[in-house]
Amino acid sequence: MDARKSSEAAVKHPTTVERKSDRELVVTRLFDGPPRLVFEAWSNPELFKRWWVPRSMGMTLKSCEMDVRTGGKYRLNFGDGMDFFGRYIEVTPPSRIVWTNEEGGENGSVTTVTFEDKGGKTLLVMSELYPSKEALDAAGTGAADATHETFAQLDELLATLA
Repeated sequence: MDARKSSEAAVKHPTTVERKSDRELVVTRLFDGPPRLVFEAWSNPELFKRWWVPRSMGMTLKSCEMDVRTGGKYRLNFGDGMDFFGRYIEVTPPSRIVWTNEEGGENGSVTTVTFEDKGGKTLLVMSELYPSKEALDAAGTGAADATHETFAQLDELLATLA
């Protein structure tokens, strides 16, 4: 999918970012593709690397280790000591993935992503639950705001998998 079509998909299926409570941020988006494909894009390291990092940031994902199963671990390395890591608390293919974000220490969030079938499309809901209001305030919405771009990149990838 070219940039124009990716942009059209983003308009057709807007990404919403909403602070649901003092501790929770929720991102919602409809994707053109069945839950099994969208889940695969989130759980297969080779596919995940192709869409997860916003191109506009100019960052490179140096390594992507993902053992996507309940009890498995992940580590995303960007070099220069910048790592995101944690463990998978729950993995239920193709409908749910829950993981910890341990790079934040005691202020780290728990991310829950659900994949719901909507007539061959996928309603994706991603929740970031923080241990306190202060932890969410400190994290800000930057990562959630970046999902507009990363989800457009996921649209591009899904078009190649269908």
